[in-house]
Amino acid sequence: MITALLVANRGEIACRIFRTCRELGIATVAVYSDADADALHVREADTAVRLPGAAPADTYLRGDRVVAAALAAGADAVHPGYGFLSENAGFARAVQDAGLVWVGPPVKAIELMASKTRAKELMAAADVPLLAPVDPGSATAADLPLLLKAAAGGGGRGMRIVRELAALTVELTAASAEAASAFGDGEVFAEPYVERGRHVEVQIMADGQGTVWALGTRDCSLQRRHQKVIEEAPAPGLDDALRQRLHDAAVAAAQAVGYRGAGTVEFLVSAEGRPYFLEMNTRLQVEHPVTEAVFGLDLVALQLRVAEGGPLPASTPPPPGGHAVEARLYAEDPARDWQPQTGALLTLQVPDGPGVRLDTGYTGGDTVGVHYDPMLAKVIAHAPTRTEAVRLLARALERARIHGPVTNRELLVRSLRHPDFVAGRLDTGFYDRHLAALTATGTPGEDSARRRAATAAALAAASGAAAGSGSGPVRFGAWRNLASQPQTRRYRGEPDGTEHEIAYRTGRDGIPAPETGERVLAAGPGAVTLETGGVTRHFAVTTHGDRVHVDTAAGSYTFTALPRFTDPAERTEPGSLLAPMPGTVVRLADGLAPGAAVEAGQPLIWLEAMKMEHRILAPASGTLTALHAAPGLQVEVGALLAVVQDAPVQDPASAHASAHQEETTP
Repeated sequence: MITALLVANRGEIACRIFRTCRELGIATVAVYSDADADALHVREADTAVRLPGAAPADTYLRGDRVVAAALAAGADAVHPGYGFLSENAGFARAVQDAGLVWVGPPVKAIELMASKTRAKELMAAADVPLLAPVDPGSATAADLPLLLKAAAGGGGRGMRIVRELAALTVELTAASAEAASAFGDGEVFAEPYVERGRHVEVQIMADGQGTVWALGTRDCSLQRRHQKVIEEAPAPGLDDALRQRLHDAAVAAAQAVGYRGAGTVEFLVSAEGRPYFLEMNTRLQVEHPVTEAVFGLDLVALQLRVAEGGPLPASTPPPPGGHAVEARLYAEDPARDWQPQTGALLTLQVPDGPGVRLDTGYTGGDTVGVHYDPMLAKVIAHAPTRTEAVRLLARALERARIHGPVTNRELLVRSLRHPDFVAGRLDTGFYDRHLAALTATGTPGEDSARRRAATAAALAAASGAAAGSGSGPVRFGAWRNLASQPQTRRYRGEPDGTEHEIAYRTGRDGIPAPETGERVLAAGPGAVTLETGGVTRHFAVTTHGDRVHVDTAAGSYTFTALPRFTDPAERTEPGSLLAPMPGTVVRLADGLAPGAAVEAGQPLIWLEAMKMEHRILAPASGTLTALHAAPGLQVEVGALLAVVQDAPVQDPASAHASAHQEETTP
């Protein structure tokens, strides 16, 4: 019987596992890096053990330190969560060798599925449908497009799409180098790239008595950088025959490796409805809550039960009910190449209600750092039908209050309401086709809505200045003051940079009234109510320094309060390449040194931040006149990395933004 469980992970998955442990009466142990000393999973655990250092390689990826932490804290079991060491057979063996219970599949199953190439060979023997591999050395134009994939690891690292034969050699080298850096294994294989394919997976749960459950399907086709963004269960639009084929193939895969515990068998489904085995993830998936919602199960509780040697509750799983959709909330800017964001997360509130679940590793006041994945939370909605679940999730995200770094919240809402998503027309190219439209600014009604929000910010600030920050809203019957002189406040909207100048007049009673036609029904430092054209709207206004967050029923807006007169900006040397975020320089272009000739768009510097790799590109053709970056150097946002001159160059802001993000780790 497990009495104390160490979770060899961090963030939301650690918190989610702790929640089940509390319900089962199991004591919890957290491990944490120096960067996570004040993290939510540390605060929620009964006991916490420090792993000295900040980088994953020194902390959460050090299996020896994690095992030592479990022994020191008196834990008798270890749950790996997902990512980090969750699919590391050596770590699983070390846990068991230390006399601890491993809450995961057998070591042999992990080993057999660790290499995608070996896994495919095993699945072929079990009659699981596969894509035929392609030998890169003899590939022809007829084989294109090709997908290059790392044999070890996942999450998009070491993955490349090749559409031109001339690029194959270069992409093979790049994919192999990235795979070796991320997973310590540079093996890469090639297979046909299926255009407009769907990513469909089957959740399995197996015990040690021979029972294997296939817990329905999930669709995870909406992805960016080969990493999932929105997932749902069951996968929509599959006929019964295809569903049964996927279930049977998943069970066959589990039986072929003597599987035990929770796992996921992933498939690519072509536009014609043909399924192909991709891989088996020998761990709990990020998106497991949608399956839990549909089947009314706690998969972590089942993992613990099986790890203790117990059987599954029945020979067949419970019947499914309803539909569930999950959205991953990231601190990132989709409009700027999915660039991860850092900084203080001042507020994170998702409205609680029937059918809505929040899994997160953050609360308001926490800091989003540079060392780990930028996912803030998962928001899950469950309802009787897909239409209801999608609508419920979109509304929950829309009403959420998220103050701090830029997030993908608006993209998620727009994605859920996109006609293709609503109709269930899903494939992995969704964002390739629709990202520009989904991140576009200036859509109908948006400009006026943003200006109303800026007006509310100005009125709240004026009310606070007049009445003191502790006063509540002043209510009055749409009465408008007259004042001798108008006053103005200026705001810059984020992230689009549009400036708004709001003029208002303040009467003798101190109540401000805008000059743009809105009628003020209530105004206070934290809340403003305006009426325009007979429509009443409420605005919640929160100020943190010079940043102002305005939350409404239809959306949220962030502004930076600007001084009345703009100070002359400090000028950066033309051609400067600035770090777009805090991170670590991991490598430089071959032969890069002052005096080297560079071409516009040439990758010069690779920066790693938040488990992602970014290329810093030459802003224009010219000569490298200064180089301040070196491998291993840690830099802050805006740090000067290099200077390119002797040719027309972009302005510094363009250079600052010329970082291109590579694929992410799990």
